[in-house]
Amino acid sequence: MARPVIALLTDFGTRDHYAGAMKGVALGICPDAALVDISHDVPAHDVLAGALELAAVYRYFPAGTIFLVVVDPGVGSTRRGIAADAGDFKFVSPDNGVLTAVLDEHAPRRVVELSERRYARPTVSRTFEGRDRFAPAAAWLAKGIELTALGRPAGTIQRLAIPQPHVQADRIDGEVLRVDRFGNLITNIDRKTFDRLAGAPGVPIEVHVGARQVSKVVSTYADAAPGEVCALFGSTDHLEIAANGASAAAELALGRGAPVHVARRA
Repeated sequence: MARPVIALLTDFGTRDHYAGAMKGVALGICPDAALVDISHDVPAHDVLAGALELAAVYRYFPAGTIFLVVVDPGVGSTRRGIAADAGDFKFVSPDNGVLTAVLDEHAPRRVVELSERRYARPTVSRTFEGRDRFAPAAAWLAKGIELTALGRPAGTIQRLAIPQPHVQADRIDGEVLRVDRFGNLITNIDRKTFDRLAGAPGVPIEVHVGARQVSKVVSTYADAAPGEVCALFGSTDHLEIAANGASAAAELALGRGAPVHVARRA
């Protein structure tokens, strides 16, 4: 029988003990669990960034994986903790919209509030619910309890308003949603939307980001000259603005929210 997998995504960083404490609690409940770090470098308190990172990675994990997602600027407040069953996976997180992008792709079968105290640590810190509430819930799921044992139905949960591209007959107006560690500007324009605009192969397309026209759309970074800013479809099948061997974000002095326009060339 395969070991249960708990995948962790947080804004805790790795300098402090926080991520390690959650792992220790989880292993104390389910010693057989395989713990996988997705990332602990989500920008602090950035719920949208956490939602997008989760959406970019969850589908590559084995069915049954439990995602422990703690990006939680409302820690200690009245915001709830939740667990959701969606697609082939389970998710444990604060109820702050961090699951939005995943649940937009897979309507949840069940969402419960983490209200059953027996599945939390005896004392829950007002500043570290990741350790005391979320990690135990994920570990109990890995141990085999039913999602519904964790608490009452959650009802309506929080959702983020994730910007969507505006599509017209001859252009797409989108924006940068993420900047990765290489300085690639990753947009909300997916390949299918782009291809519908382009139509037949060879139709000339212009891409603008901010006030800059991008020189060309390429297949891979190496198709651009060293340092040249270009556009391509990255591993998540979304249009990104990149620079060969350099940071497009630094080169263009742009980040999240920068407007991106794609149009058929007149």
